[in-house]
Amino acid sequence: MDFLGLQSLFGLLVFVGLAWCLSENRQIFAWKTVLAGLIAQLVIALLFLRVPFAHQAMLSLNGLVDALMAATRAGTSFVFGYIGGGDAPFDVTNPAAGFSLAFQSLPIVLVVSALAALLWHWRILPIVIGALSAVLRRTLNIGGALGLASGANVFMGMVEAPILIRPYLARLSRSELFALMSVGLATVAGTVLVLYASVIGARVDGALGHIIAASFISLPAAIIIARIMVPETTQGTSVGDDVPSLEYRGSMDAVVQGTTSGLQLMLAIAAMLIVAVALVALADITLGVLPDVAGAPLTLERVFGWLFAPIVWAMGIPWSETGNAGSLMGIKTVLNEFLAYLALTNLEPGALSERSQLIMVYALCGFANPGSVGIMIGGLTNLVPERRDEIIGLAGKAFVAGTLATCMTGAVVGVVS
Repeated sequence: MDFLGLQSLFGLLVFVGLAWCLSENRQIFAWKTVLAGLIAQLVIALLFLRVPFAHQAMLSLNGLVDALMAATRAGTSFVFGYIGGGDAPFDVTNPAAGFSLAFQSLPIVLVVSALAALLWHWRILPIVIGALSAVLRRTLNIGGALGLASGANVFMGMVEAPILIRPYLARLSRSELFALMSVGLATVAGTVLVLYASVIGARVDGALGHIIAASFISLPAAIIIARIMVPETTQGTSVGDDVPSLEYRGSMDAVVQGTTSGLQLMLAIAAMLIVAVALVALADITLGVLPDVAGAPLTLERVFGWLFAPIVWAMGIPWSETGNAGSLMGIKTVLNEFLAYLALTNLEPGALSERSQLIMVYALCGFANPGSVGIMIGGLTNLVPERRDEIIGLAGKAFVAGTLATCMTGAVVGVVS
């Protein structure tokens, strides 16, 4: 292991130490769960990044992205014409100017959401989630209810996954509830995996495989960080091995409900992007009235780069690259991960080394941002209103836990790459 690998290993210990400093009870440290979670992270990372056949399979998922994008483009061009990617009725002198994020990229969320609902109705997703839940219960010593919802988070998202254990939400211990919230903020929903991969695909080989791997690696990270910050003092809430069924009356009903759910998500993403980009522009305009610093105007990205430089350094980023990497981490944490991935694709060539870029792809893959925290509070309090005060009280801690978990994932990639 070279120096940068040792730097990443040191960062892992730093992030675990930070979680312990923020613990509600420092006298309790679930070292078995922490050790098992760290081993699980390293094994998953080694499998995806070092084992040839698994790495090749991950790279081959780009074909899935291309197929879904082509299928989505067929639908958007039919509905929106050349604005949606169809042939323009005039000569195009600047093809790049004809790209529309709203009408060409975001609609892929609709297609993936409908496909996910179909896969659930056809009992494919329940089998996968059930198997992942069993692995989590046995390796990390968590209850069946938490294991089921945590496994579902990788595919369904932080609002939809808790629906699977709705009858058990009121009975979850404080530690289990916190872990569920932390996992939701440390991972991303399956409905946006392809969207993120399509954004960074031109810059990162095997983008979809890396995004999927990031969620899987962050899953045990979130659980061990949550167990440290809010230790478990009771036995885990158990649930049967059967995965509950969502209410679909048939395949067409699944497509309709999946599309409707995807539409709500797509509109929410579009609205958040408009507001977030506007706020960044407003911040830059405000900072622009201040004197130049180090020969350049102050911008929000530069400020983020300085503030988050120590954090990304702990992941294994060389200090000379921490300004750019820290800026990405700041955008992800304060605004959202989609804007951070867009910023990653807009970096100048050579701004980040290939290793640093890969670390940031993994570290940015999580919902831990203020907007998502608000969505999570709204979803969970609607499902279990009697625990509203507890959910609101834990939300800030879960935001920190989700961020630390994705930082651990970046550091793990730094260790094995």
